[in-house]
This record gives sequence, C-alpha cells and structure tokens, in this order.
Amino acid sequence: MSVSTRARRLIAAGAATGLLAGGAALGATGTAVAAPAPTAATAQVTVDHQHGKTCHWQKGHWEKKWVKAHWENTWHKTFRAHEKQFHKGWFDKHHKWHHGYWLHKGQLHKGHWEAKHIKGHWEKHWVKGHWECKNR
Repeated sequence: MSVSTRARRLIAAGAATGLLAGGAALGATGTAVAAPAPTAATAQVTVDHQHGKTCHWQKGHWEKKWVKAHWENTWHKTFRAHEKQFHKGWFDKHHKWHHGYWLHKGQLHKGHWEAKHIKGHWEKHWVKGHWECKNR
C-alpha cells in the first residue's frame, strides 16, 4: 500500500520544520500536518543544519538499464494444426540430417520448453520517487 504524494509532502515538511527549528518546533508539527498542502519549494529541498545534509525529493521516473546477455527458457504452447503443413529438414548439432515431415490437419503438436539466448539489450524500468540526501 502506498502513501499519497500529498501525505508524503506533509510528513516531509513536518519533519523539516522539526529539524530546522529544533525542539521548540516539535509542538508546531501537529499544526503543520493539519495545515493545507505546502508549496512545491518547501517540499522539494530540506536542509539539516546540524548534520550538514541537503535532501531533494526525486520524482518517480523511467530509467534505462543495460541487461547483459543471458539464457531464457520460453514455453511454446500446444496447438492443433489447421492445415497440412510441411516442416523442412535440418542438421542437428552433431551434423546429422533429419528429414522434413508433414503435420496433418487436426494433428496435435505438443508444447515444449526451449532455451533461447538473448543478446544484451537496454530495458526501461520504473524508479519510485525517493529522498536523495547529500553532504554539503
């Protein structure tokens, strides 16, 4: 279950108020949470003067990631041939010739697993929004 952006901003603004003003501001955080939504500038940057950290809210975004080449098992599902179909002959990995064959109408072609080699490629994946803190 995820918390709404508005609630996160309210919590972050309340925490920032507590950190900036010290112990005296802790009583005011209850009123800050009850107040209307803070402006974008308040929620975007938080500075902790005691520890020398600056925090920025990074919105969720799509990021490209390189995926190395790998093997992947894929399932070829069972099907029934709807017409007469010829499958050509082929050489196997031991250089033995296998003759072609006919697959007749109504004949069941059973499914099977096949290992496929997938080349390296770029993939997009979603990065959730998060706080990014850096020392000054």
